[in-house]
Amino acid sequence: MGRGSVRLVRLAQQPSRVAEDVRAALASLGRGSNVVGGVALIGASPVEGRPVEAVVVMPKGVLIVIGVDLPDPALKLEAPLGGPWKADGWPLVHGDTSINPATDALSLSAACTHKIADVAPAAGPIGTIIAVGPYVETVDQPAADLAGSVRVLYPTATTMLAATVSLATAPRPRSVQQARDLIAALAPDAPPMPEEMLLGEGFSAYSDDEPTVIRENPLVAIAPTVPVQHPGKGKRPAKPAVPPVPPAKPVPPVKAAPPVQQATPAKPVPPVRQAPPPAAAAPAESAPKSPRQSKTVKWLPVAAIGLLIVLLVAAISVASGGDDTASTQTPPPTPATSPPPPSSSAVENIQFTSRASAADQKCASHAYGDVQSSLQQTSCSTVKRASFASSIDGRAAAVTIAVVEFPNTEQANAFKAIADNPGGGGILDLATETNQWQGEVPVFEGAAYQSSLDGKSVRLIQVVWLPGPSTPDDPGLVRGAKAALELPVNG
Repeated sequence: MGRGSVRLVRLAQQPSRVAEDVRAALASLGRGSNVVGGVALIGASPVEGRPVEAVVVMPKGVLIVIGVDLPDPALKLEAPLGGPWKADGWPLVHGDTSINPATDALSLSAACTHKIADVAPAAGPIGTIIAVGPYVETVDQPAADLAGSVRVLYPTATTMLAATVSLATAPRPRSVQQARDLIAALAPDAPPMPEEMLLGEGFSAYSDDEPTVIRENPLVAIAPTVPVQHPGKGKRPAKPAVPPVPPAKPVPPVKAAPPVQQATPAKPVPPVRQAPPPAAAAPAESAPKSPRQSKTVKWLPVAAIGLLIVLLVAAISVASGGDDTASTQTPPPTPATSPPPPSSSAVENIQFTSRASAADQKCASHAYGDVQSSLQQTSCSTVKRASFASSIDGRAAAVTIAVVEFPNTEQANAFKAIADNPGGGGILDLATETNQWQGEVPVFEGAAYQSSLDGKSVRLIQVVWLPGPSTPDDPGLVRGAKAALELPVNG
């Protein structure tokens, strides 16, 4: 879950022999534990008429991948960018005027970098990978070159991952719209990218330049929920049952009845709430309305008598009501505390607050990567998804859960094996997909991951800090992910 591979979009034939190795290495890059995602435009031509192996548009940077074919395989390649190359100690020359075989590639890289910077000034870090082949066991680059934005390597999953992580270093991911604009500028013929897919590749729902309106929407949505609770409290003063005060009216001769109303309710509020709620609520809010505070002191003895009378009536009511009263009062607290049950039944006082939940049978449309391919071949019976805001050790976190049900246990087992494989893809977060997060939208990179199998059902969990960064082995996140395995998910 949340660990999809880089999506490949083929535009044209790649120019070098090492192209197949480049494509295989790009396909192996995943998110989650590998911290990589994005769209690889295979055979793109940022500079018209000069195709490259790939331009990889990633959430936190752009990579230009250019292939360079060597005469023969090598065990060790010495590859300084500004000097001659050596393969197993033998000099390598490319052309009459080239310093090394990568001279033309570096020139093309510079032209592509300028073009990308022109069409997308906010493209973020732009790096270059010089992919050499047919095979090189070890590439030796000077430390000064490694401090720059160019890497020379033989394309494998490991070397490509290291290069992408070191070159794509923007502080925040680019937005879905920025990704679309950049892809359209670099590859006008590329098919349209659905928002769900781009979110699954790690792009943000919005950028730092866009959130002014978008971020406020969920906060504005909270406003109606604040008054919703006040009307509930407003109904209590609407029932200012002065009836409870009459017991204190046995002292009518001195016009003391009104003060008794003030003095009596001023303190009986807590006890009376445990008996008949209407009687207790009324005095609680009528007290502040009375201006005659001076006479209250004189009537304190009377108030005490009135309080005793009210408590006596309350005790009799409780005793006579018996089990019926208790049963009628139990339901109100239950709805008020219904959200905490999941957290209290979780682990180590971890709190979970629901943000979104839904269920349907469109399993593959909510997935990406190998998980999506698996669900396209063997569809599930239903997929339940839920998103939770959480507090772990006092720090805010986001939790996304998917429960995928299958017709039989064999299919469930096969699906879990694919989902558990790093880079195997996953299920999209529901609250992100439906814009139901309040405030900052979590990015499930470096998330702690857990899964479980229950008969025909597979549960996938992912937890990240909000805001990040997060790491898969973070003890707090791992504890939260394990706790989320027990959360109820209702579609």
